[in-house]
Amino acid sequence: MASTDLKLQECGSLSKPGPIGRLVRLVFGALSLYYIFGLWTIRQDVLTGNGDVQPLIWNGILPALLLISYVVNIGFSRAWKKWPAIIALSIMLGAGVFGFMQSGHVETMILAKAIWSVELFTFAHLGLSFVLAALLATPGCEMRAAFHLFSKITGKPTKEHHCPVDPLNSLDKWEHARANK
Repeated sequence: MASTDLKLQECGSLSKPGPIGRLVRLVFGALSLYYIFGLWTIRQDVLTGNGDVQPLIWNGILPALLLISYVVNIGFSRAWKKWPAIIALSIMLGAGVFGFMQSGHVETMILAKAIWSVELFTFAHLGLSFVLAALLATPGCEMRAAFHLFSKITGKPTKEHHCPVDPLNSLDKWEHARANK
């Protein structure tokens, strides 16, 4: 399993993704943003509905909980390990318990809002980072794309981070080796 530890590298120490790596990042970004589009289209049901947690929201809980620590730690340069996932899960569980105590049902509007909010943050940040990383050819992890953009604008070097998802790391290394032959 990939580590959520923050292991920043010096600027220029990681290779930039090649065309295939950029295309893969663009596809992942599009998929994340497509999910966000789905979440956004049901926002009225979530915010003012009868409290049912829509299937779209249920489908994103596990991926959001698995990804949120990477999004927060790498994306905001924090070394909080699994705490973002623990806090997000605690918020969801707390909303479920609170809703159950109020209505006698676990599936309530407060639970739907809590899950929807965690997923909206996680996948919006991830999707925008993937797209930006694809456009800028951000070296290493896509969660550093905003820092990479800042570096390009200001000329100040910024730290890089290896992608915790090994297939993307391997793809970037393969493309870099292939380009340097």
